[in-house]
Amino acid sequence: MTTPGTTTPWATAPTRRGSLMVASAAPESFWLDRPERPDPRPRAVGEVSADLVVVGGGFTGLWTAVQAAEENPGRSIVLLEGGRIGDGASGRNGGFCSASLTHGLGNGMDRYADELPTLLRMGTETLDAIESTCAHLGIEADFERTGELDIANFPYQVDELRELVDDARGLGQAMEFLDAADIASRVTSPRALGGAFDPDVIMVDPGKLVWGLAAAAERLGVRVYENSRVTSLAQRGDRIRLTTGYAVVTASKVVMATAATTPVLRKLRHWIVPVWDHSIMTEPLTQEQLDSIGWSGREGLADGGHRFHYFRLTADNRILFGGWDAHYFYGNDTDPRHQQDPDAFALLAEHLLQYFPSLVGLEASHAWGGSIDTCSRFSAFWDVSMNGRVVSVLGFTGLGVGASHFGARTALDLVDGLDTERTRLNMVRTKPLPFPPEPLRWIGITITRNAFARADRNEGKSGLWLRAMNKVGLGFDS
Repeated sequence: MTTPGTTTPWATAPTRRGSLMVASAAPESFWLDRPERPDPRPRAVGEVSADLVVVGGGFTGLWTAVQAAEENPGRSIVLLEGGRIGDGASGRNGGFCSASLTHGLGNGMDRYADELPTLLRMGTETLDAIESTCAHLGIEADFERTGELDIANFPYQVDELRELVDDARGLGQAMEFLDAADIASRVTSPRALGGAFDPDVIMVDPGKLVWGLAAAAERLGVRVYENSRVTSLAQRGDRIRLTTGYAVVTASKVVMATAATTPVLRKLRHWIVPVWDHSIMTEPLTQEQLDSIGWSGREGLADGGHRFHYFRLTADNRILFGGWDAHYFYGNDTDPRHQQDPDAFALLAEHLLQYFPSLVGLEASHAWGGSIDTCSRFSAFWDVSMNGRVVSVLGFTGLGVGASHFGARTALDLVDGLDTERTRLNMVRTKPLPFPPEPLRWIGITITRNAFARADRNEGKSGLWLRAMNKVGLGFDS
C-alpha cells in the first residue's frame, strides 16, 4: 500500500475496474430517481397575471418565491419552471451547503478582499437562515451539520492547506488544520496526507430540499407551473410580458434564476458559460465497508488541486463521488446528451478506488452529468434590466446550494428597489468580465483546462497562461 508522502498520481484514463463499477449504473441523478419525487405540476396556460414572476424552479428561484411570499403574504407570485422542479443543477449536485458566498475563501480573498469580513458574516447568517427556515417550514432534507474536510493528496498540498487555515483564522474563521495523524483518525485512505476542517458546511439531500421548498412555496400561496419555459421577455408600460409555449404571463416585477439555461436576455449570454460536471453514486455500503474507510464523522470531503473531487455519504450510506474535470462544449452547448459520459464515470470510479482501495467490487447505482453556470469570477452576479423591473442572478459556479439563498434575497432587494447592506456590496454592484465570443471562447477555455492539468502535474505551479488569466481576472473553474 502507498505510504504517506509517496502518493501515486491520479489515473488519467478509465480502467477496467472503474468501468465495471459504473457499467450497470442508472443514467440519471440519484436525487431525482426516487419514488418520493412529486408528480408533475401543470404548465401555465392562457393569460396569467401576478405581482412577481420568478423564472426558474431550482434553489435560487424557489428561495426567491418562498422569501417573497413570507415577507408579503398579499403579494401575488407565480413561479415558472421550464422543465421539472429541480431538473437542473439543484437536483444534480453533491448536496454541500456551504456558508461561502464567494466560491471558497481563496477566491473571496482574491476578488473581494475589502468586504470579505462582511461576506463571511453574511455567509454564516445565510447558513443559519437556511436551517431555521427549513425547520419552521417543516422541510425534511436530511440535514447533517458535519462540516467539510479538504484533503491534501500530495505533499505540496499540505502546505497550501496550512496557509489556507492561517488565512481563515486571520479572518476569524474557525477552520482547523489536520496533519497526517489527524486526518488518518477521520479517513482511512493512502491518499490523505493532511487536511483542513471547515465546520460551516451542512450536508443536505438536494432532491428533498428542492421538493420541500416547492411544496412550501405553494402552501404560502405561490402558483408553481412546470414545463413552462419562458421564450421571450419584454416591457409593456409598467408591466413585464413573458411568453411560454402555452401562456402569456404579465407581472410588475420579474426575478430570473435560470442558472446554465441559455438566458432569455441576450446580453447575459456574454457573462456565463455552461460547464459540465459528472458524478457517480454507489450502492449502500455495508458496515464492514464503512469500517474499512474510517469515515465515522460523515464530513463532506473534497481535495486539492485545480481539478478536484467532492464526495459525501448519503443518509443510507452511499458514497457520492464527483468533480475532477469540467467540460465545455463549443457554442455554450447544453444538449442533454452530454449528461452521459461513460469515460468520465469510469475515471471517477477509478479515482474513488484510488482513494479507498478496500471498496473494490462496490458498484455504482447511478451516474449522471449536468451543466452549471460559471462566470469569470466564479461567484454569483446580479443584473438589473428594464427600468429595474427585471433582476437576474447567475454565475454561482458550484457551491450554490447555500449561496442561492443569499442570491435570492439580494435579487428581491434589487427588484423591490431597496437600499440594503446587501445591495451596497461591491460584489452585487459589479459584474465579472465577459467571456469572448466563439471561437475564442472555446479556444481559451480549452487552453485553460489543459493548463490546469499541467499545473496539477507540476505540484500546483501555474504556468504563464494561468498567471496571465489571473492577472486580467478572466478565469474558468469547476
